[in-house]
Amino acid sequence: MTLDFEEEALPSPEMKHVIIYTDGACMNNPGPGGYGVVLIHGEKRRELSGGFRKTTNNRMEITAAIEALKSLRYPCKVTLRTDSQYLVNTIEKGWAKKWRANGWMRNPKERALNPDLWQKLLALCDMHRVTFEWVRGHAGNIENERCDRLCVEASKRADLPIDEGYEA
Repeated sequence: MTLDFEEEALPSPEMKHVIIYTDGACMNNPGPGGYGVVLIHGEKRRELSGGFRKTTNNRMEITAAIEALKSLRYPCKVTLRTDSQYLVNTIEKGWAKKWRANGWMRNPKERALNPDLWQKLLALCDMHRVTFEWVRGHAGNIENERCDRLCVEASKRADLPIDEGYEA
């Protein structure tokens, strides 16, 4: 059964709780990469995947979260589970907001990486109530393992587009 997130175009009086699992993968980092997403609401689920011909693993981890949140048609309460400590820490510890406030600088000498993606993710997090949770990768979590398969499969597609944020 798939979850059609386009069933309702207007927010419901009570926010729906959606559980999202995400993962990113990259062959030869940098190289061809993919992302995988599983969205769950009650008994319904939806899967998303995609990739780019040349990118990085961290970009795919962030992209997975972006694509998952973009697929929601109205504000939701979201628990986003990922095996990327980079993603969890950067959002939950407020690093991305700090970098944005400092003109995408991590410190006076060092630019933050992937500001194009962090900007998109922060905007989406402002639309939803999102909590990021870390799950151990390759440890038997069924949904995390499914995301891993989705992103690896996506990274092997022959028609992958350009990751303009990376290749520019």
